[in-house]
Amino acid sequence: MIDNESEYSDLLSQINSPVDLRQLPICDLPKLAQDIRHKIIDVVSKTGGHLGSSLGVVELTIALHYVFNTPDDKLIFDVGHQCYTHKLLTGRRDRFDKLRQEGGLSGFTKRSESDFDPFGAGHSSTSVSAAVGMAAGRDLTGRKNNVICVIGDGSMSAGMAFEALNNAGDTNRRMIVILNDNDMSIAQPVGALSHHLSQILSSKKYMSLRQTALEMSERLPQFVKKMALKVEHHAKGLVTGGTLFEELGLYYVGPIDGHSFDQLIPILTNVRDAPEECPILIHVVTQKGKGYAPAEQKPSKYHGVSKFDVTTGEFVPKTNKNPTFTQTFSDTLVSMAAQDSTIAAITAAMPSGTGLDAFSQMYNSRFFDVGIAEQHAVTFAAGLACEGVKPFVALYSSFLQRAYDQVLHDVALQNLPVRFCIDRAGFVGDDGATHHGVFDLAMLCPIPNMIVMAPSDQQELQKMLLTMQEINDHPSAVRYPRGSGECVELANNVEPLEVGKGRVLREGKKVAVVSLGTRLKACLDAADLVKNHKNFEPTVVDARFAKPFDKDLIRQLVKKHDGLVFVEEGVTGGFGTMVMNWMTNEGLSDGVKLRCLTVPDVFVEQATAERQYELAGLDAKHISQVIESIAGKK
Repeated sequence: MIDNESEYSDLLSQINSPVDLRQLPICDLPKLAQDIRHKIIDVVSKTGGHLGSSLGVVELTIALHYVFNTPDDKLIFDVGHQCYTHKLLTGRRDRFDKLRQEGGLSGFTKRSESDFDPFGAGHSSTSVSAAVGMAAGRDLTGRKNNVICVIGDGSMSAGMAFEALNNAGDTNRRMIVILNDNDMSIAQPVGALSHHLSQILSSKKYMSLRQTALEMSERLPQFVKKMALKVEHHAKGLVTGGTLFEELGLYYVGPIDGHSFDQLIPILTNVRDAPEECPILIHVVTQKGKGYAPAEQKPSKYHGVSKFDVTTGEFVPKTNKNPTFTQTFSDTLVSMAAQDSTIAAITAAMPSGTGLDAFSQMYNSRFFDVGIAEQHAVTFAAGLACEGVKPFVALYSSFLQRAYDQVLHDVALQNLPVRFCIDRAGFVGDDGATHHGVFDLAMLCPIPNMIVMAPSDQQELQKMLLTMQEINDHPSAVRYPRGSGECVELANNVEPLEVGKGRVLREGKKVAVVSLGTRLKACLDAADLVKNHKNFEPTVVDARFAKPFDKDLIRQLVKKHDGLVFVEEGVTGGFGTMVMNWMTNEGLSDGVKLRCLTVPDVFVEQATAERQYELAGLDAKHISQVIESIAGKK
């Protein structure tokens, strides 16, 4: 149940922009926070989305828009998981019911959606870097606005965040970092004394006095100045815990209660009006899922949710009972690890999302969660491989993008047998353009030494994981989609595949359709459409391997067919591009009609995955039309 359900006030309906918000007396802000929680829970229960993180920052977001003059003051949200309150307060309330739906609002901040979104998000740990850049741009253009970024404590585990903090402290530009600590992983107890100290440290009187002291210290001998600054830093660190940030060059305030307007409003106001020109970090402690009991009790479960029943908190059962690709990966890896003690599993803060939570429970000493640090995860795995361990690195496709240099330089260049298990390949549906896994094939296929696979169904995934287990002389990767797809019955005794060999599912004539990945079902359906419409049946092939691809099979297909159609769930530059380039150099493309169906050169927005494949021309209907178009040409 929603906490304090009877206290719903409908204040939210009066807020069309932060200008309206600033007309409210502070005593009304808790009622508005309750209205916003009602709205978020109601909508997300129908659309799915990031629930816990958005519920945790309701008061903080209200306070930020109440105190600062957005959009002139730039408010940046890291990742964007927590931006729902922000959207409701900035003129998007009437469109909120279509959150994450086709033609509706993005689930993340997006520059093209609103002037109140100064920087787009979707991936973590970018906000501080963007804020440092905006502060520099503001100073270069002579403006005086504030730049504020909100970053969660989880995102602070990424190296990029600390690189940005280090740069912020070094450049010493005026900007504000809000550290949203929702796991109590950094904060000391937040009580009356802590609140009182934070108000003192953020006050104009204290900061003016501090600035005067700093100016006076410039006249002192250098060693005396350094000693004075150290004394101040360590004195503050003893009572507030902010020594780390002070050492990086940020002025630390906190920790404060992120659900208390009595604390948030005066401290944010003090910081806004502070005379000191330096980066300031405000440490705010919040509770994930605040105001909705199921999300408070199980914050990880309710971080990113599908449709659920508001009253019970139970998720709506999915109609497809087949095991997902993620579940198949999880079960298969656990089974393999039971037989092979050298197998280790690595993830970057996504044990549940990648299916490695089961592995962690059974083989905890061989499980490594490195936090939001994909670059480190890959090079860490390379180090394991150097010592004879068989590392399986499970990452979302869109997050693997962040570790491209490590894959190339630290793994492939040294030909280390790191195994990459790439989840969420292809279109991902309502998370939209920031999370589509459509670039991995074009990223990985050009890398020497890399073996790249894509299963057409869950049983094929089982076989490919066993194949990777046996590959000890090269790095390898398998990419698979979100969800269940068209599942065949899983087998108990599958065998590894011969590396680089595809399979022919249907022997036909005129045109051969070569599919890589789970578009195979669409290709088979397309072949049926052609057979019914044109009275001939195309050949359908499951490539299995993008690299090395089956050259012998391609030669045979060229001899027997007038045309070849390559179909893949990625952008141009991957499997089909590589095969067609090889065919051209081998003289095999002469007189053969070739088509390569890939994801178009646009960022595809949120919709269902099925609709996204339709828009991309990778559905059965469009594939059949391409087959027919080249079959009719002489």
